[in-house]
Amino acid sequence: MLKFNVCIFSKFEREPNVEQNLVEFLTKTLDDLKAQDILAIDVRGKSSITDTMIIATGTSVRHVASTADRLSAEAKQAGFEVFGEEGKAVADWIVVDFGQAIVHLLQADAREMYQLEKLWA
Repeated sequence: MLKFNVCIFSKFEREPNVEQNLVEFLTKTLDDLKAQDILAIDVRGKSSITDTMIIATGTSVRHVASTADRLSAEAKQAGFEVFGEEGKAVADWIVVDFGQAIVHLLQADAREMYQLEKLWA
């Protein structure tokens, strides 16, 4: 009789060190790109789609859009996967999905209106 050792990995299994490195990388890169009021919120137990929400403010439509582009490009170059981006057409609120972390880049008025910190904190 043949014996097989089967090991199944779910894409939903989390690796804490990878997640921590991703969050640190994203927050540092956002700071380097001059995003303001950067906040990382642990949403484990509150969200089924991610572990960390990162919220940051851009100074203009152009700044929000270029920050999202550069953040995605630098993350890919560092070996992190970008699963999707939304909101580039208007650029007052752009969401970049990195799987274990989701980044929300907003203009100040949009951030004040939607108050994501209150929703997830």
